[in-house]
Amino acid sequence: MKRKLFCLLLSVLLLTGCRNQDKLALPYTNTDGLNLSADTSENAPDFFASDLAVIPDELNHMSDPEITAESSLIVNDTDNKVIYANNVYERLYPASLTKLITTLVVFEKADLSDMVTISYNASHITESGAKLCGFKEGDSIKLEDLLSAFLIYSGNDAGVAIAEHIGGTIGGFAKMMNQAAKDAGAVHSNFVNPHGLHDDNHYTTAYDLYLIFHQLVQYDKFLSIINNSEYTVTYKDAAGDPVTKNFLTTNRYLKGEEKAPEGITVLGGKTGTTNKAGNCLILYSKDKNNKDYISLVLKANNSDSLFSQMTDLLKMIK
Repeated sequence: MKRKLFCLLLSVLLLTGCRNQDKLALPYTNTDGLNLSADTSENAPDFFASDLAVIPDELNHMSDPEITAESSLIVNDTDNKVIYANNVYERLYPASLTKLITTLVVFEKADLSDMVTISYNASHITESGAKLCGFKEGDSIKLEDLLSAFLIYSGNDAGVAIAEHIGGTIGGFAKMMNQAAKDAGAVHSNFVNPHGLHDDNHYTTAYDLYLIFHQLVQYDKFLSIINNSEYTVTYKDAAGDPVTKNFLTTNRYLKGEEKAPEGITVLGGKTGTTNKAGNCLILYSKDKNNKDYISLVLKANNSDSLFSQMTDLLKMIK
């Protein structure tokens, strides 16, 4: 009941604060003289203060010469405090960060021990540049293994298979995605597919992604999956013969190709890239005091810049 009340109130505040279609408004407005600061002060409503970081307008346009992406955010998720925020309510394309809301639906609606059969649609994604695990029609794989390949390697064919298994069709699953987003308070998003391959009507905001990711990190299984630098899975093909594949992470920190600042441990996250979304990354990290952080960069110019800017965000942790 408390969670439903929170989501209802958050949704109302988000919707009533909307300015226009392209530049999304704040999740609340300062009324009646309340000072709703990002450190969730005693004046902030309880449904924000107890669980989430609040980002007022004066904290949503921070400037740092090293942070040039369209939107960026880092939050102390233990204390619900904003460290840096810029354009977190701007509508943007999420690319494969879409896979976060798909994963939330999996945890809420499915059993990870389910066996999934790969369909023709899942095995025949033809979009240029789409990353694929290489599953074939008729392959049979456990949902937990499919989800792991989906998150670690970012295979879009795994996403279609997951969507069809749970929602029946891509459209049916998209409705479940949007409901899960709404339940998390992410009401400025619209999802039409499970993987994030481009669609003009498929969008979100940095703050919505923070809300979704904040829900996901409550699941130990999610944290254990995204902490893997690689994943090996054995499944059966259409003839019943075993197939073994190894999938490497797309996360440079976990591969040792990018170094986090001293005292910061990157636990995992998700990358995403399309031509229109640019380069995107969300991370979950810990500091030396065991406090947790969610950090996010959307629409960086290239992969090198993406990880460099993320490292600069992590350097802001004191």
